Amino acid sequence: MNTHFDPRLDGGQPGRDQSEVLADLLQALPGMTLLHREEDLRPFECDGLSAYRALPMLVALPETLEQVETLLKRCSALGVPVVTRGAGTGLSGGAMPLEHGVLLVLSRFNRILEIDPDARTARVQPGVRNLAITEAAAPHGLYYAPDPSSQIACSIGGNVAENAGGVHCLKYGLTVHNVIKIEVLTIEGEHMTLGADALDAPGFDLLALFTGSEGMLGVVTEVTVKLLPKPESAKVLMASFDDIEKAGNAVGAIIAAGIIPGGLEMMDNLAIRAAEDFIGAGYPVEAEAILLCELDGVEADVDDDCATVRRVLEEAGATGIQLARDEAERALFWAGRKNAFPAVGRMSPDYYCMDGTIPRRELARVLKGIGDLGETYGLRVANVFHAGDGNMHPLILFDANQPGEFERAEELGSRILELCVEVGGTITGEHGVGREKIHQMCVQFSPGELATFRAAKRAFDPDELLNPGKNIPTPARCSEFRLTKSASDAPAQTQAQAQAQAQAHKSHG
Repeated sequence: MNTHFDPRLDGGQPGRDQSEVLADLLQALPGMTLLHREEDLRPFECDGLSAYRALPMLVALPETLEQVETLLKRCSALGVPVVTRGAGTGLSGGAMPLEHGVLLVLSRFNRILEIDPDARTARVQPGVRNLAITEAAAPHGLYYAPDPSSQIACSIGGNVAENAGGVHCLKYGLTVHNVIKIEVLTIEGEHMTLGADALDAPGFDLLALFTGSEGMLGVVTEVTVKLLPKPESAKVLMASFDDIEKAGNAVGAIIAAGIIPGGLEMMDNLAIRAAEDFIGAGYPVEAEAILLCELDGVEADVDDDCATVRRVLEEAGATGIQLARDEAERALFWAGRKNAFPAVGRMSPDYYCMDGTIPRRELARVLKGIGDLGETYGLRVANVFHAGDGNMHPLILFDANQPGEFERAEELGSRILELCVEVGGTITGEHGVGREKIHQMCVQFSPGELATFRAAKRAFDPDELLNPGKNIPTPARCSEFRLTKSASDAPAQTQAQAQAQAQAHKSHG
């Protein structure tokens, strides 16, 4: 099934040429860095989803709020699309540039403006790294809870755009639960403050709407986040299983026992072996799956919870349970998990990282389904995911140098996401929709729901200039996708006719 991206179906039509836009911006912003030569644009052609690439018309690297404001006003007046980029670590193509648009890079907005230990907040610019917030708050005994695996590099502005999570989001929430206020510029350069320093903000909760909106509603210029006290005690149990479905069932059993772990992560055998070879975390390489369960809080409560979880794991069929001996081993256990993605990358020339979310009760069923799909498509899949909240990250291993393998990996990824929807889940948990999952939006949502999403975007961005062609598919795109999907699912004798219909629709779309 061909699901390749056609920007013409999402309003991605060519507009102003580069020389005209460059001349206008140079006149309006003589002191701002503007990149326009191909060799300078090439490093910005993709985000972490490197399978899809495009050279932007221009790359803007502002250093002041006034420069961003002026840039947006000029692009709005010229009708030039703008894609905002932070650290470029996103995994859904959300920051992939447009050939006829400006890429607005906020990496120079990297200052921590204020740490308030009394209010337990940090006020930062959008280019500040996720981990840098915790590092700045550590002298006060505080930290920032959302911790995606890329936290050493990813920026807080990108975390807001994608509503990032991490291994501790089960207990402490996603970005949306830990951001209390943002400063925003609209495409017309208008300033807005969403949220408040107080416990509640007046009016509609536009902060929640904006978090996870993938740069489609405005440009974040400042973020105020909650800081939490470092727990008195944190301990990690590692449980090994001889059957991946037993591990999946154990996740639900822990939550059913009334325990909300600080983190509850799962890895299958392929991921275990990769991480152990890469990090040497002490993982049992013979296990079909492991669970990492972190319990934190007051020491007496943590000890009681450890005893309860150990009993639950034994009853669930764990073949081995190991408590991290000290803080060093606890950190090592987590290092293996957080480095699972690069570790798996050493096992194959390429891999495709998926991101779907399912109800915990369906973990065992979906894991079996992924295994069956992998066999059908002849591709290995390593499973690494936030088991506690059902956010799965299947890693599909392939070799792009082999004809047809990338297309098979794409289609396998699509089938996995559709399986997530089938069991009552969603097509994304924290990576966003971006460019990657735009076709699966047609599976998850009805035409009426998609029209409502687009109406919300137009309320902020009437001319749809902010990150167009991402996240929300047009009716034309969904029609083509459904026709193409029908063609691939149809019996052989009817496929040619269905494909011809899909091509005819595309030609007129």
